[in-house]
Amino acid sequence: MLQRAYVGVTDNAWAAFLRARTDLDVVNFWKPTPAASFNAIQPGEPFLFKTHAPDNRLVGGGFLLSYRVLTVSEAWEFFGEGNGVASEAALRDAIVRHRRDKAEPVRTGEDPLIGCRILGGVFFAPDGRTLPAPSDFAMNIVSGKSYALTQGAEITRAFEMLLGTSTGVRLRDDDGAPTVVPGPVFRSTPDLVWSRAGQGAFRAAVTAAYRRTCALTGNRITPALEAAHIVPVSADGQNRVDNGLLMRSDVHRLFDLGYIGVDRAYRLHVSPTLREDTGNGEWFYARAGEQVLRLPERKADRPSGDALEWHMDTRFRRRAG
Repeated sequence: MLQRAYVGVTDNAWAAFLRARTDLDVVNFWKPTPAASFNAIQPGEPFLFKTHAPDNRLVGGGFLLSYRVLTVSEAWEFFGEGNGVASEAALRDAIVRHRRDKAEPVRTGEDPLIGCRILGGVFFAPDGRTLPAPSDFAMNIVSGKSYALTQGAEITRAFEMLLGTSTGVRLRDDDGAPTVVPGPVFRSTPDLVWSRAGQGAFRAAVTAAYRRTCALTGNRITPALEAAHIVPVSADGQNRVDNGLLMRSDVHRLFDLGYIGVDRAYRLHVSPTLREDTGNGEWFYARAGEQVLRLPERKADRPSGDALEWHMDTRFRRRAG
C-alpha cells in the first residue's frame, strides 16, 4: 500500500525533454547541490513533477527507486538522456546554471557531486490533461513537498487521475484506497533495484554502495570500475545491490570467467587454471584465502551469501579431475 507521494518542482525544459522520449525506463530527477539522503518518500512511492511558475502544473511522475549522490560524469554515464538533457555538457551547464551565485559554485574542470532521485515507471500526461498543482503547494517552495496518500485527499485524487490519463492504469481497489501499480519496478526497497529498472540504476547503486572503490583491489580510478553481477541476469540474477560487486574492469572479467571467486565468508578463491591459462595472476594468488573484500557500509548492501555460493558452485573454475 502506498503511503506518501512527493511533488517535486522541475524545470519545464527537463519535463518537456523527457516527455518526448518514451523509451526511457529510468530517469534522474537531479538536485544540483546534494543532500546526504532523501527520506521524503520511500522507494516504490510516487514522485510527481510540478512545473515552474507561471505553469504550476502536475505534468507526470514516476516511482522512486533510490537516492544516490553521484558526480555529473557518473550521472551521465549511468542515465544519459534520462537526466533530462541531450549531452553531458548540457547536464554540466544546467548544474552550473542552478548553482550560480549560490554557496557552492562549480569551479572550472570540476566534476561536482549532485543528488540523484532515481525514478522508474515514468509517465507523462497527454496534451491538455495536466493538472493544477495542489492548492496548498506554496509558491515559495523551491524543491518539493511530500503528502500523505490518504483516501479522498487532493493529492491522492490528483495522483490517480494523472497516472490514469497517462497510462490507463486504474488505481483503486474495492475499499477505495490507492494501491501499488502491478510490476516489480514499483516494489523496490533501498537495497534493491529490479531488472526493469535498467542497468543505469544498478550501476549507480553499486558504485555508491562501494564508495567508488574496487571491492577487491581498492582501485579508485572511476572510469575503470564496473558493476559486476554475482549471479548474471542471464541466469535470472536481479539488479540488486547485494547481487553486485564494484570491480576494476579486468577483475570483473576474471570474475565472470570464473578465474576468481568469493565465498560466504568473503574470502578470495583463485582458480589453479588462472596461472595455467594466462601465465600470470600472482597478485591474486598472494591473497588467496584472505578476506579481501571492501564491503559497503550498509549490511543490506553487502554481497548475498547465496549469490556468492551460486557463483562458486557454477562459475568458479576448479581443476578438472
